[in-house]
Amino acid sequence: MKKLLIANRGEIACRIAQTARRLGIETVAVYSEADAQAKHVACCDSSYLIGPADARQSYLNIDRLMEVVRESGADAVHPGYGFLSENVALARACEVDGIMFVGPGPHAIEAMADKARAKAQAHQAGMPLIPGYYGDEQDDAFLKEQALAAGFPLMIKARMGGGGRGMRVVRSMDEFDAALASCRREALAGFGDDTVMLERYIERPRHVEVQVFGDAHGNVVHLFERDCSVQRRHQKVIEEAPAPGLSDSQRDAMGQAAADLARSVGYVGAGTVECIVDPDGNFYFLEMNTRLQVEHGVTELVTGLDLVEWQLRVARGERLPLAQDDLQLNGHCFEVRICAERPNKGFLPSVGQIQTWSLPEHIEFAQGDVRVDAGVRAQDSISPYYDSMVAKILVRADNRDQAIARMLDTLHATEISGIQTNLGFIKAIFSHPEFVAQSVHTGFIETHLKQLLNMNLDRSPA
Repeated sequence: MKKLLIANRGEIACRIAQTARRLGIETVAVYSEADAQAKHVACCDSSYLIGPADARQSYLNIDRLMEVVRESGADAVHPGYGFLSENVALARACEVDGIMFVGPGPHAIEAMADKARAKAQAHQAGMPLIPGYYGDEQDDAFLKEQALAAGFPLMIKARMGGGGRGMRVVRSMDEFDAALASCRREALAGFGDDTVMLERYIERPRHVEVQVFGDAHGNVVHLFERDCSVQRRHQKVIEEAPAPGLSDSQRDAMGQAAADLARSVGYVGAGTVECIVDPDGNFYFLEMNTRLQVEHGVTELVTGLDLVEWQLRVARGERLPLAQDDLQLNGHCFEVRICAERPNKGFLPSVGQIQTWSLPEHIEFAQGDVRVDAGVRAQDSISPYYDSMVAKILVRADNRDQAIARMLDTLHATEISGIQTNLGFIKAIFSHPEFVAQSVHTGFIETHLKQLLNMNLDRSPA
C-alpha cells in the first residue's frame, strides 16, 4: 500500500490521513464543489474534484471515484464511515480492478446488509435474538399474525434500513396498519426496498456495541464494548467505554458472541456488532456494521490502539497485531458529537460561516487524555448538503466520574461562534443527575428533553 484514496470527507477523512501519513502512505482526497476549500483536502497529499455538492453526484458516485483511483495511481481505497462505507458495489469494483479495499470483502458486507439475513446468521453463530419475525413473507395479514405472536409493544423495522429510518413503534394492533404502511413508504424511498421485519420493543433498553476485528488469516478478536444509549431519534449523541454497569461475565459473553459472529462470515477488518441490553442485563443481537464507526476513538483511548492503523495493516494482508489475551481496558472514555444544529428549534441544522473555533488541543495527561477530531476550521462554511457533525470531543480518565468532570471542563473551554451548535445541550446531559448515576437508556433524551433544554447554557432565540 503506497497511495491511499480516502473516499470520504470531514473529520474521518482527516483522521485516516493522519494515520496514513505516520505509516508513510501517500493520501488522495476527493471533494465536491462545496468542499473545494475543506480541511480534509488540505490534509492529503493530492486532491481531485469528483462532482457537484449533491452527494449522489459526488461522494456516492462509484464510477467517478474509480476514475480518480485510476487517475491518481492509488492502490487502495478507504471508505471511512457513511457514504459508500458499506456499499458492496464499491468493494466489488475495487476487487475487479485489483485495488485494496480497506474493509471487509463483498461477501461479509452482503451477509450483514440485509437485516433479516444478518439476524439468521447471528442466531446460527449463537447470538440471542429479540423475539419477532425476520422472514421473507410480507403479506399484511401474515405480518399481523406474527405481530400478535411476538406481542406488544412492537417495533416494525425496514430490512435494509439504517440510521434510524424505516422504524416505527407500535403499542397495540389498532396502530399496526398505519405504522406498517408508513414504515414501508419510508423504507422504499430511503433504501429502495419496502420489506420489513418485526421484533418485540424493549422498554428502556441500552444500546451496547462490540468492536470486532478480523484478518485474512482467520484471526478474530473483540476490543470490548461501547455504550451508545444516549441518542436522539436513533442517532447517537454520546458514547462511552466501558459500558457502565456490565459485569465481567456479561462483557466476556457479549464480546465472545460478537467475535464468533464475525468469524462465522470470514470477517476481515473493523466491524461493530450492535446489541440491545434489557433492564435485566440480557443482550440481544441488533445488527452488524461492516465499517469503522464514528465512535471508534472511544475504543482507541481505552485500549491505547490505533484502529485505522489496524485497518490498513489488515487490508494489506498482515495478521492482527495482538491476540485476545493481549488486549486490556485502561480507564473510562467519553465521546461527544458536536453538531451544527439548534436544540431549542427541534435540532434543525445550522448553516453559515464559523467565526470562532476554539477547541482544546489534543492533550495527554498522566491520568487521562483529551482528544479532538474535527473536519472544519475557523472561517469554514457549514453547508446544508452533508451531516451536521463538525467535531468529536473525547476524554479519558481513570474512572467514569473523573471522565465526566474532565469532559465538562473541556466543553466549558470550547468556544464556537458564527453557527449554532449542540454544545450547551451536551453540557446539560453531562450535568444531569441521572446521567451521572449511570441511569441511561435509548429514551434518555426524549424522557428528559424539556429539562435538558432548560439546563442548556448556550440557548439562543435564533
